[in-house]
Amino acid sequence: MADIEKRTLGRTGLEVTILGYGAMELRGEPRGRAISEADAGKLLNTVLDSGINFIDTSIDYGIAEERIGRHISHRRSEYVLASKCGCLVGWEPTADKGGPHEYTKANIVAGVEQSLRRMKTDHLDIVQVHMTPSKAVLEEHDVVGTLKGLQTQGKVRFIGMSGTLPHIRDHIKMGVFDVFQIPYSAIQREHEDVITEAANAGAGIIIRGGAGRGAPSGDARGKERAGGEMADIWQKAGLDDLMGSEPAMDCALRFTHTHPHMTTNIVGTLNPKHLAANIAATLRGPLPADIYAEAKKRLGAAGTRPE
Repeated sequence: MADIEKRTLGRTGLEVTILGYGAMELRGEPRGRAISEADAGKLLNTVLDSGINFIDTSIDYGIAEERIGRHISHRRSEYVLASKCGCLVGWEPTADKGGPHEYTKANIVAGVEQSLRRMKTDHLDIVQVHMTPSKAVLEEHDVVGTLKGLQTQGKVRFIGMSGTLPHIRDHIKMGVFDVFQIPYSAIQREHEDVITEAANAGAGIIIRGGAGRGAPSGDARGKERAGGEMADIWQKAGLDDLMGSEPAMDCALRFTHTHPHMTTNIVGTLNPKHLAANIAATLRGPLPADIYAEAKKRLGAAGTRPE
């Protein structure tokens, strides 16, 4: 088992590894790649055996929740489990369309109950409101009140927001969300300052896209998630020259982990070799301060900067 650094997830007090596992990759067809049940089980157990203790999923991720319940529910005490709400219960995924979202009390409660059944657990450590609805929508449906009711029942421990600009600053000011899941990477830096704002408000920070949106598409691992425009920015910024011989994907992971207010970075993969490589990069630690500063300077000149 790797000795992966752990950080405290804001005011939740939960100790989570800085590298988490994003279970979207386990959603299967038609929106994802096929993976057998046997391989899904092996991968999830390898995640835990490797020392990762944070798993993020969603109702939207097809059969991912069921696979978590089927293959690692017997190891529930070993991981912090985060899912999402607002995803429309009963929606069936299609190859070309994401799921709709509905923030009514009935749908949120039904979604949490469904997640509990699917993952064979009596509680979710974190439930995050999905797709960053506006403050007005949250208030219209009393979303926070619904989630606090689920907390009182012991079905949810902490509540969060999977948030982005422009609404996320309103969410931070509300002062009710224990964690924020925010996109951030070397290439996708719009929320770099927002992460600091949320952390200063006492929230834990879950990063998504910290590898797939940070590594150029020519990298074997980054190719799974990143588009060609990523490679253009990476090359324009001269990051290969700055980082030396270290693989681009490793540099992307370490860049994300160097943000002083990041708590955990969820990265998904179906490939055990890629998982091992991600862990190895994480164990090398954050980038040196001078390299991190120079990388941000070059990325800013290439057009990626905080908003």
